Amino acid sequence: MTAKLIDGKAFAATVREKVAGHVARLKEDHGITPGLAVVLVGEDPASQVYVRSKGKQTVEVGMNSYEHKLEADTSEADLLALIDKLNKDDSVHGILVQLPLPGHLNEDLVINSIAPEKDVDGFHISNVGLLGTGQKSMVPCTPLGCLMMLRDYHGSLSGMNAVVVGRSNIVGKPMANLLLKDSCTVTIAHSRTKDIEAVCKQADIVVAAVGRPEMITGDWIKPGATVIDVGINRIDAPEKGEGKTRLVGDCHFDSCAEVAGAITPVPGGVGPMTIACLLANTVTACCRANNLNEPEGLTA
Repeated sequence: MTAKLIDGKAFAATVREKVAGHVARLKEDHGITPGLAVVLVGEDPASQVYVRSKGKQTVEVGMNSYEHKLEADTSEADLLALIDKLNKDDSVHGILVQLPLPGHLNEDLVINSIAPEKDVDGFHISNVGLLGTGQKSMVPCTPLGCLMMLRDYHGSLSGMNAVVVGRSNIVGKPMANLLLKDSCTVTIAHSRTKDIEAVCKQADIVVAAVGRPEMITGDWIKPGATVIDVGINRIDAPEKGEGKTRLVGDCHFDSCAEVAGAITPVPGGVGPMTIACLLANTVTACCRANNLNEPEGLTA
């Protein structure tokens, strides 16, 4: 391996430390405690793990955590009523509805019922539009985490060629908009992109967010490029024993690491940054709600 490892776990710890410091100052100087409300509908095991982790980390940085666990058959009207109540609650600065939702609930309707200024996931259509036009918005957590790591490693991103592999509303599109805002030349590649390998090979920055395990290999990477692997895929690992699995990214780590200048691992790369940036967004939302200066280094 020749690439420098970008340690997302360590970087996320630094972000949480900054958040905790800002929370302490908000309490001491203004008597304000940021509050994050997380709504979980149903009993999806992965979602339960995420919600527990979010609640734990919220409390650890000194913020108030409000968890609302609803039955899987909760009606859309009841869920919207809860969100309306949280929208009007001044002690709640951030609202997150854990996805995916049960099939009978309209995810777009639910997400767009959250007050945009409390939409710490950055999924509300108003925030999507603001980000796309380069205005102040709540930024989706995973792309924000990727941007923070890129800025930390490179300093200025101005003039760099960036390829985002994947065009999802959650990662691909907002990531491209953030890179454009930082003056990169941006290409979004996807399943219909012709000669996608050659497109990636010209990039100074490759952000892989396509959801296909180990799709991107070292021969796709320009020597010295920075690779940010957003993918989290579980594949069979017979070398560990029958029925065992392991986590891999969208990049074939070993071959990419031989060529890249820097790379994020999976696990331990982008993943830890997502919750850290959720906490950062909650502090930002709290500061905006109270007309206070936003925390430096925690926004886009």
